[in-house]
Amino acid sequence: MSEQESWRELRDRRMGEPGAAEAYEAARLAYELGKTIRTMRETRGWSQSDLARVVGMTQSAVARFEAGGTVPTLPVIERLASALDADVEVRLTPRAPAA
Repeated sequence: MSEQESWRELRDRRMGEPGAAEAYEAARLAYELGKTIRTMRETRGWSQSDLARVVGMTQSAVARFEAGGTVPTLPVIERLASALDADVEVRLTPRAPAA
């Protein structure tokens, strides 16, 4: 068995555990939010320290958000958005038509 096959088996086994799919989705969303913050920051030519100073937090907190390691609270998301001249949108989209 190759190493890649071993990782697939482990992943499949872990994804079958209770709550695993929800945890994976939360991690994916945190990563996507962080990626967006980083892209917007870099577009402005700002360092993490620059953004942290404008938002009123530490550089390490910005780094954690950008890496998807933590999910900022809504007030922090609003401060980040304001600093990056962006709007915050929260949207719920039905997965399938209601019966």
